[in-house]
Amino acid sequence: MAPSRYDSIYKSSLLAGKVVLVTGGGTGIGRCIAHELASLSCTVVIAARRLSPLLKTQEEIGAAGYEGRCDVLHPLDIRDHEQCKKAIQDVVRKWGRLDGLVNNAGGQFPSPAEKISPKGWRSVVDLNLTGTFFMAQAAYEGYMKENGGSIVNVIVDMWNGWYWVAHSAAARAGVYNLTRTLAQEWTPHSGVRINCVAPGAIIGAGQSNYPPSVQKKVIESFSYQNPSGRLGTESEVSSAIVFLLTPGASYINGACINVDGGQSIRQGPIFDTVFSPDSKLPIYHGFGSPSPDDDLGMGPGFRELFGRMAAIKPPGDAEKGKSNL
Repeated sequence: MAPSRYDSIYKSSLLAGKVVLVTGGGTGIGRCIAHELASLSCTVVIAARRLSPLLKTQEEIGAAGYEGRCDVLHPLDIRDHEQCKKAIQDVVRKWGRLDGLVNNAGGQFPSPAEKISPKGWRSVVDLNLTGTFFMAQAAYEGYMKENGGSIVNVIVDMWNGWYWVAHSAAARAGVYNLTRTLAQEWTPHSGVRINCVAPGAIIGAGQSNYPPSVQKKVIESFSYQNPSGRLGTESEVSSAIVFLLTPGASYINGACINVDGGQSIRQGPIFDTVFSPDSKLPIYHGFGSPSPDDDLGMGPGFRELFGRMAAIKPPGDAEKGKSNL
């Protein structure tokens, strides 16, 4: 049984004729972006190191019957400079253009800073910082320098440091500065725009990458420790990324959109004020109500939390029990 069709907030013809490459496009936020782009009549090319998630997402998109389509590029290790160059060449050779690049691939593992080995440090920095640069450089040199385009780099909420993830926090901060630098170097000569999106704590497949002890803390306490009182959804991140790929964002360059519920401005409890788990902010989830066939890779605890988030009604909503999906 195929998952629900993606119901984007944007008009279905928005990206007709465009080609966008999404790294890490087989799972989590990347999968969600791929669905939304295809629903907007875009040709989306998804790439990653593992083939099976890419094929699964491609199959989902094909079954959904969108106006757009999904192509798979494999393998792609963004830490390999030659693979990055070849990936761009392959996309341009097959589709004749490259209008957008979403640098979504990345990852990390939790560890106290003093316990991070040299190998672990280099692995995470290479993946999140060096790989992002290699892909951006390949897209620029391989097509966008002469034709323009849009690059969106996905980072994280690392503005006040990132406890137990020093390697990734340092790398993502580097990507933010890299984005601002490239916007100054490249845009005046090419018309390429380069921006960032910084997700906060997002509920979805990405949480399954962390140990059960970390997942438990997220569910029980961290899930509401921001001014919005809840976690974000993959769709809420995807909407911001897609916007930056559209003509509506034509004068946004070298910027970062924080999709974090206000987490980046959080200062913790002030006097007797604490954030409440009783959120008043409804969620947006492009797939509608999750079914067993579209569970976003969540474990039982996160599915229960997602159900509570999906039941949030805006203040004053007279229709009690009405879903916000």
